[in-house]
Amino acid sequence: MLNHSGQHPSALRIWHALRSTLCGLGVLVVLITFTPVLRWWAAALAGPWGDGKGQVLIVLGGDLNASEILGATSYWRSAYAVFTWRGGHYQTLVLSGRNLAGPMRDFVVAYGIPRESVVTENSSTSTRENALYTARLLRDDPRQKVLLTSDYHMFRAWRAFRNAGLAVSPLPYPDAQKMSSHIVQRWGIFCLLATETSKIAYYSIRGWI
Repeated sequence: MLNHSGQHPSALRIWHALRSTLCGLGVLVVLITFTPVLRWWAAALAGPWGDGKGQVLIVLGGDLNASEILGATSYWRSAYAVFTWRGGHYQTLVLSGRNLAGPMRDFVVAYGIPRESVVTENSSTSTRENALYTARLLRDDPRQKVLLTSDYHMFRAWRAFRNAGLAVSPLPYPDAQKMSSHIVQRWGIFCLLATETSKIAYYSIRGWI
């Protein structure tokens, strides 16, 4: 049966759905490409920053490429570990992540952090395990602890550590916020932030944060 415009109702519904979808995609393109929404999103996940004062600096691994060389995320977390260590507050650096802690240790030692000051946690394969296994290492250590990771990762990581019973002061570095200033990287950052937000939802459902 045709309506008064001569169109079949099902075809009309499909057209309206398609038009709404295209309009939504257009709005999304504008938001991601031409507004600071990604920077705001990353800042919200970073949360309030601590003052970085403590004696134990905990740094979480990110990625490792096929050649077992530090990926970009792990590289920058290691680099910021060196920058932070040079502030002069710390006595111990804990690096957490299976297959990552060792290469990250080699990196930071090459840039001047004493090897004897570096502790590696080599078993964890997720943020939750980072928290559980690091808490096991440091639970009886009374010193102040600072957690360093990417800005977009801090929301989930800090809460995972709190859930594991280890008090840490958050010290995110501007990872996604910095990259979002480059227009060619914005869609990659959008996917990164969307993925991280879905992980936050999953961790919340499981009661891990």
